[in-house]
Amino acid sequence: MANVVVVGAQWGDEGKGKIVDWLSERADVIARFQGGHNAGHTLVIDGKVYKLSLLPSGIVRGGKLSVIGNGVVLDPWHLVKEIAILREQGVEITPETLMVAENTPLILPIHGELDRARESGNAVAKIGTTGRGIGPAYEDKVGRRAIRVADLADRATLETRVDRALAHHDALRRGLGLPEVDRDALIAQLLEIAPSVLEYAAPVWKVLNEKRKAGKRILFEGAQGSLLDIDFGTYPFVTSSNVIAGQAATGTGIGPGAIDFVLGIVKAYTTRVGEGPFTAELNDADGQRLGERGHEFGTVTGRKRRCGWFDAVLVRQTCATSGVNGIAFTKLDVLDGFETLKICVGYELDGVALDYLPTAADQQARCTPVYEELPGWSESTEGARSWAELPANAIKYVRRVEELIQCPVALLSTSPERDDTILVTDPFAD
Repeated sequence: MANVVVVGAQWGDEGKGKIVDWLSERADVIARFQGGHNAGHTLVIDGKVYKLSLLPSGIVRGGKLSVIGNGVVLDPWHLVKEIAILREQGVEITPETLMVAENTPLILPIHGELDRARESGNAVAKIGTTGRGIGPAYEDKVGRRAIRVADLADRATLETRVDRALAHHDALRRGLGLPEVDRDALIAQLLEIAPSVLEYAAPVWKVLNEKRKAGKRILFEGAQGSLLDIDFGTYPFVTSSNVIAGQAATGTGIGPGAIDFVLGIVKAYTTRVGEGPFTAELNDADGQRLGERGHEFGTVTGRKRRCGWFDAVLVRQTCATSGVNGIAFTKLDVLDGFETLKICVGYELDGVALDYLPTAADQQARCTPVYEELPGWSESTEGARSWAELPANAIKYVRRVEELIQCPVALLSTSPERDDTILVTDPFAD
């Protein structure tokens, strides 16, 4: 049976939540493989709105197993809070429907404090983090001083891990003018939350491999977008993990051979939250209109997103680095009513034409867009569920995007409602 990886192919906020929910009907297992609670998914099902930031999108769908993999950094207090909120909305969550990898590193309160202290004191160039401790938690993971889910089960191990972490953090905190950590209070906090997390702990790598051998369909869900990848994004204005499709294997403990289809989620225009280069950004009435029509405010942070025309250069690049087989094209309806649309088809850097985003930050900042214009459409595409319901110019726009990014459209989304989706190629088809 086919297993599918879903990745954002821009800077995030492409509509992954709806697409993952839509695909989860065909999946048996939904596995989150990177990131933390710094990126949100908004799902609209039968008019009911669910806001997720840590739990996999499939959690709202009964009869599915949702998994948080080891590639995620987990805030245990946020996990418990998010579970409680969903339960109040009628979602059943039990150890049979949710598993957390035992080797998942934890986000501690000290990580958020460090994150915020660094960002507020950075006079050189702010990264634009959410301040939720994601970066510092990943730093501790690669620095081999993280506290992981399994450590919560044994007090002696937990105390050793805390001491190792604080030997690093207390020195940092002194340098930043922060008080040293109350060791005993931190241990007490962790021991208090431990039972609520450990009930979901499992050897996820083992479970997923057994599910695969049994012929179950697995849907791998990423957070953020490929342009925020720590290696291939607009560094240093990126997240602290690998976001591209290859992370699905290492972030869950399943081999890359288990991946059969990579679906890239692509918005019909471009948005970005926070700092960093954005070649096709619009600081005019068109940009304002895209933001208003697209309701471009962050699910987690509430921050207003920067908006611009579709950038085919960036999406072609992310489709290559993630090995995307097909894209899910979202928010086409936001473009309704524009008399003329533009697509960024190339860059110019110091008089030289480029067909890719350069790696150097100073060069990224100096790139200017080369646009191609297409006629817009006055008819509404909202809620369309077949090609026949789309205006001719809307279809031409989609087809031109396919040509420019060198990747076909597999799904087309025309509203936040899960059923307002045109299926071209089923990613789960054998």
